[in-house]
Amino acid sequence: MAERFRILTLNNISTRGLERLPRERYEVASGIERPDAVLVRSADMHKMEIPPSVLAVARAGAGTNNIPEAALSARGIPVFNAPGANANAVKELVIASLFLAARNICAAWQFARAQTGDDAAIDAAVEKGKKNFVGFELPGRTLGVIGLGAIGVEVANAALALGMKVLGYDPQITVRRAWELSSSVQQATSLDDLFARSDVVTVHVPLNDATRGLVNASRIALMPKGGVVLNFARGAIVDSAAVIAALDAGHLHAYVCDFPANALKDHPKVVTLPHLGASTVEAEENCAVMAVEQLRDFLENGNIRNSVNFPEAVMPRVPGTTRLVIANSNVPNMVGQISTRLAEAGVNIADLLNKSRGEYAYTLIDADGAVDAATFEAVRGIEGVLSARLITG
Repeated sequence: MAERFRILTLNNISTRGLERLPRERYEVASGIERPDAVLVRSADMHKMEIPPSVLAVARAGAGTNNIPEAALSARGIPVFNAPGANANAVKELVIASLFLAARNICAAWQFARAQTGDDAAIDAAVEKGKKNFVGFELPGRTLGVIGLGAIGVEVANAALALGMKVLGYDPQITVRRAWELSSSVQQATSLDDLFARSDVVTVHVPLNDATRGLVNASRIALMPKGGVVLNFARGAIVDSAAVIAALDAGHLHAYVCDFPANALKDHPKVVTLPHLGASTVEAEENCAVMAVEQLRDFLENGNIRNSVNFPEAVMPRVPGTTRLVIANSNVPNMVGQISTRLAEAGVNIADLLNKSRGEYAYTLIDADGAVDAATFEAVRGIEGVLSARLITG
């Protein structure tokens, strides 16, 4: 009989994703006790007591700052995300923000809404005041894109289609994203090089110690006068005080971001949106479907796709075998020790996959026939094994 799984949801997850979990094998609810996995969108899990029964956490979105990755990694629990599932939604908002900044649309709209009197008076006021909202056109301007993942690549390609020149910077760009990126995107040699050559800078990187305050006073000072900064990644990637100082000094023309704060929201040259980047019906559905499918493949087959803390590990099931799924510290001779325990029990290995990522590794083993409890416990007891389970269905 196939194993049943219990899924705890911490937010409203799109039904398009949840319907991918067959009810005969999955129980899904917000009040589940002893869950096998957690599905989450934006709920903060850092102060949450995560039950020992949890095998995986899947976020229906890209960023995972709301999930305690380090603590889960130490327990051998993979954290999944949905990179690229919301890329089009964010790209469209970034492109819209280019126009908002270039044409001073928000400030002009507020000016128009504030007019009073009859139509003739409004007409006269508009003709007199419109000179205060003169903008610039995008063709020929240079957009600097920091981070060429799914979103950054789409933004870069869309900006080219608008007639802009595009610079890209991402020392860790993947082969897949490089194939998707237009050959017309020029490579910046460094962050300073990108800022110095860009009229508009947009950031599409995760928030970590290396990217916190990436857009700072010294880099903004490198930009041509009248530059624009866009931030639809994470608020802390941009030093807000440095941006405000550059706006007040007239060095920056505008700042558009998705992260309202008291220092920003009322500034006349700042447009703050209420974290709308992935707020489309399509993006929420795409993220939920992607997260659920990855979670299901992990629970049913042990495969890992798009984990932020464990390596990609996908191995087809060998018919008639029992699959051992092992997360462990990335130390020498781990596979040798596991193989020895199985050999001592007379268990033959039909197929094996071992992948590592930083200080963690992941092993999939298809063993001929059944693996008894004693043998499994011997494997699980190896020093450095963080988690282990058997899949028989």
